[in-house]
Amino acid sequence: MYFDSSINLSPDAAPLRVLIVEDDPMMQLGLEQSLMAHPQLEIVGQAEDGYLGVQAALKLKPDVVVMDIGLPRLDGIAATQQIKAALPNTHVVMLTSHKTETEIIAALSSGADAYCIKGASIERLLSAIAAAVEGATYLDPQIARQVIENLKPPSPRGNIANLSERELEVLKLIVEGYSNPEIAGKLYLSPNTVKTHVRGIMNKLSVDDRVQAAVVALRSGLV
Repeated sequence: MYFDSSINLSPDAAPLRVLIVEDDPMMQLGLEQSLMAHPQLEIVGQAEDGYLGVQAALKLKPDVVVMDIGLPRLDGIAATQQIKAALPNTHVVMLTSHKTETEIIAALSSGADAYCIKGASIERLLSAIAAAVEGATYLDPQIARQVIENLKPPSPRGNIANLSERELEVLKLIVEGYSNPEIAGKLYLSPNTVKTHVRGIMNKLSVDDRVQAAVVALRSGLV
């Protein structure tokens, strides 16, 4: 199994501490085994319902919480809201079978940093974790277009024609949900060079983040 080894930019960084909140025992076990195989991740706890997930997060203060939505006692959206209110620096990655627009928007509004669909490869979950830790919002490609196409039309933006050929390549990969380290690997660039291109894209398109840049790309027909 392949794992993206660049979740932490610094090779000397401590492993990311991960809490798993999942009520399905088999899913919980599979996640634990898959994530433990990655040298830059450390599983520090597990919880089988939203209430216990909040309690565990407050006690353990993990770097990342992998959270289901359909949980007993307290659903994952409410649990995420409570965790982010108390621990704003903890990143929450939703991993769920729920695909309705209402649930997706509610999850992101609650403070979730990433939204993955169950059944996807472990590499996609790792990409979501990497993006969340970098401060980006990650949407599973299965639902990204659905969400973006239903957003309100953006306010006037810069001209996409102003982007260089390299910036267009980077923007297309952003739309596809790739993190900066993954983009660097695909385009044979350094992570710092990719960050520079991302900043240039946002400046030229007059947007504030990667999601807004993706909206402009989709509405322009670039992807």
